[in-house]
Amino acid sequence: MTRTIVASATREIVIGFDQPFCVIGERINPTGRKKLAAEMVAGNFETVIKDALEQAACGATMLDVNAGVTAVDPNATEPALLVQTLEIVQNLVDLPLSIDSSVSAAIEAALKVAKGRPLVNSVTGEEEKLEAILPLVKKYNVPVVAISNDETGISMDPDVRFAVAKKIVERCADHGIPAHDVVVDPLVMPIGALGDAGRQVFALLRRLREELKVNTTCGLSNISFGLPHRHGINAAFIPMVIGAGMTSAIMNPVRPQEMEAVRGANVLNGTDENCTNWIRTYKDYKPAEGGQAVAAPTAVNAPGESGGNGGRRRGGREARMARA
Repeated sequence: MTRTIVASATREIVIGFDQPFCVIGERINPTGRKKLAAEMVAGNFETVIKDALEQAACGATMLDVNAGVTAVDPNATEPALLVQTLEIVQNLVDLPLSIDSSVSAAIEAALKVAKGRPLVNSVTGEEEKLEAILPLVKKYNVPVVAISNDETGISMDPDVRFAVAKKIVERCADHGIPAHDVVVDPLVMPIGALGDAGRQVFALLRRLREELKVNTTCGLSNISFGLPHRHGINAAFIPMVIGAGMTSAIMNPVRPQEMEAVRGANVLNGTDENCTNWIRTYKDYKPAEGGQAVAAPTAVNAPGESGGNGGRRRGGREARMARA
């Protein structure tokens, strides 16, 4: 069984087909958040701190950390800012982290100070990226997100995206990186623009699981881009991709509707043993006036959620290990 191990200084998480779905909190990312970007540039990390604590409290399994505040000379500005952000976050929460950058110098700088075994997000099928990122992944013994696009861009043909994923897995093997340390992002397309985007990704996930035997992830909200009431689409999408074989997603854990879908899918998929986490989280569930449901989580980072059946605490420092 394919298992990808990530860890903080004291908590180990297993991403796998037989594990609870891994929720990678997306909020610490200034892309498209002008206020957050301005704060980070000014050395103000109040929102970063708030987002880290809130996502952990809402049940995130991991946190993605991105410091891409500018497109102007990121090689000069991003490494130090990413390191500063990463150190703040890992001293706040006991969750594994995803180091999210398209700048190889920033990734290496972050890997030097990262505690535990973070996930590197990401590498694409572009030769330049493969040659820059894979040696770092091998050097620090960390897992990596493999995004299914290359020099030709993002293909609308799912067979092409599968071929790119296969190429990355094979190139990882050439560098001594095992397939269980490759988490493939098959690239979810917006359903509002591409009517068969859902069917495409379900078929891709099955192939990735059966043929390449790799774990998978995605930017979950991509599926609903441009549509009204996006949370409803996202919540419907979650159990379907889990059923098709997806094992993690970069998403917003602060949205109750989507987290309910994750927790419910874990119950039905048999990865929330004896419904333990569901019961712990929703034992005080009460319907609100007017028939609207209110279900406030009652546990922070409960077993079966941020760690699940594969999460366990440990001491000591383990080997450390951009989205398209």
